[in-house]
Amino acid sequence: MKRPSFRLRIALLSAALAGSALVGFGAVSWFQIYQAKISQLDAELFNQLMRASRPPEAEQWQRYADSLTYAFGTNTKTPIVLLVLDANSNTLYQSNSVPADLGLNRLLLERIGFTPLPPPPNREQPPITESTNPPFVGPRLPQFISQQTATGAWRIGAARFPHVQVAIAVSLQAVNQEMATIGNIFIVSIPGALLLVAVGAWVVAGSALRPIRQLTGVIQQLTVKGLDQRIPIGTTDVEFVELIRVFNQMLERLERSFTQASRFSADAAHELKTPLTILQGELERTLQQVDPGSQVQQRLSNLLDEVRRLSGIMRKLLLLSLADAGQMSLYLLEVDMSELLMEMVEDVELLAPHLSVQTNISDQLKVEGDRDLLIQVLQNLLSNAIKYNLANGWIQIYAHQTQTTLHVTITNASIDIPVSDCLRLFDRFYRGDPARTRKVEGIGLGLSLAREIVRAHRGDLTLDSISFGQTAFTFTLPITSHN
Repeated sequence: MKRPSFRLRIALLSAALAGSALVGFGAVSWFQIYQAKISQLDAELFNQLMRASRPPEAEQWQRYADSLTYAFGTNTKTPIVLLVLDANSNTLYQSNSVPADLGLNRLLLERIGFTPLPPPPNREQPPITESTNPPFVGPRLPQFISQQTATGAWRIGAARFPHVQVAIAVSLQAVNQEMATIGNIFIVSIPGALLLVAVGAWVVAGSALRPIRQLTGVIQQLTVKGLDQRIPIGTTDVEFVELIRVFNQMLERLERSFTQASRFSADAAHELKTPLTILQGELERTLQQVDPGSQVQQRLSNLLDEVRRLSGIMRKLLLLSLADAGQMSLYLLEVDMSELLMEMVEDVELLAPHLSVQTNISDQLKVEGDRDLLIQVLQNLLSNAIKYNLANGWIQIYAHQTQTTLHVTITNASIDIPVSDCLRLFDRFYRGDPARTRKVEGIGLGLSLAREIVRAHRGDLTLDSISFGQTAFTFTLPITSHN
């Protein structure tokens, strides 16, 4: 499975970290807000219970109950329930706002029962004289608890005083509605914040990785004609300055090494061209002066063949060095490839009469190019098709054009080429398996030179996908446009 991009991982990780922080912050904030509201409610409950410590008249409990509604700031029908008992647990007042909620009344009675009484006086203390007032023992702090009943959630507070017992239940419906609203705000805002964080992390990561993209772009365009490219350091972040500086130094070393190698190849080819030409001329003249059929003539003929072969190597090396430097000169004119291919077919029939040649060549296939160099491309491809063919094999030549491109495919019967060889067929001086090529003439420059010539014509030469028992090369050229 393909690994996500580094930029995407940064954005997702930032969103995950921010999401965890926001969810934690939201949960803690929600809980703190809820506790604050409950504490505020408990404080008001405490104040109202303390009011009840001063026992009003029996007819004033209704007024006390009515004041609770305004004290808690609610106007709902049943937000507050009040239960008042005397010291003997007889009911002095009971709200009839929730008459059916027996469960709530039971909880109120339980809260009163659970509320501790003031501690009894210490029996070991000296007896109280008549002139001494009895010490006042205040009520214990009221007890607060949240309970769920059939009518909803309630916050219950209860207190016991010497003359009265009071329990108040306040509905938590308003608090729960407010907390639900706050929760909805968190639910909506947190994903929006996460989206902003992810987009921001994506933008920041893209900005931080801009030098890496610049390096990638330069590397993708890195050819023998692009070694002079450099990445400017002035606007680069300090973290990438050293990386870009090392990369520019590497390009500089590559450019210098390639220039030296290319210059050496061109200079060597130029320097060897003259002595080889002289040597070839002397051998040809000497060969004419010896006795025909003699042993000397045979030796001179062998030497002349080797000199011609060496001259061919020098010419190819010179062309390759010029192609590497981008200085291959083309004598451009309109070339009729249909006519040129038919001439090549006639040569193949003469050179390899044992092979079956099949052609499918469209008429009027014209391109703009160097005729001599294009002939050399076709000769290299057809020469390989002959040399690496099977006994009594075949050669197929197929040429056609699209609206803008000429396609020429040369296929021949052959043994299967190993995949490792297919990847290196266009390498210079590479001839594949020695066991397969030891009896085949050549030095491994033909395909490399042919591809450089085609590329100089703004085309390309490729090995087609491997098929069983055959080898196919296709080269493409831009066709001549006619206005």
